[in-house]
Amino acid sequence: MTAWENAASKWTAAKPAAIALVIGLVAGPLISNAIGWQVTGGTARAELHAGLVEQQAVICEARARADVPTAAKLDWDARYALAGKWAVMPGSGPADSDVTSACARKLAA
Repeated sequence: MTAWENAASKWTAAKPAAIALVIGLVAGPLISNAIGWQVTGGTARAELHAGLVEQQAVICEARARADVPTAAKLDWDARYALAGKWAVMPGSGPADSDVTSACARKLAA
């Protein structure tokens, strides 16, 4: 048996496993992404932003209710203005509009 024949017989034996490996390497990530087992960068950033907005809205609501205890009786524009005043977090720039809207919704409750 020559070296070429020996290599050909080894390839014939290993060929099904090699094909299965290639199919798994290609199909595995596609299937796990379709099922939702992977977290993409965009999804992670969106969830982080939503969490930060929620935390800041809770802080804004507490600060606004300390200023105006009956904030739920205000109309939407007044609640939004009150939320805009207290949505600015110390040490940061202008208030995020998402935080202001979430804070105004919390004040309505």
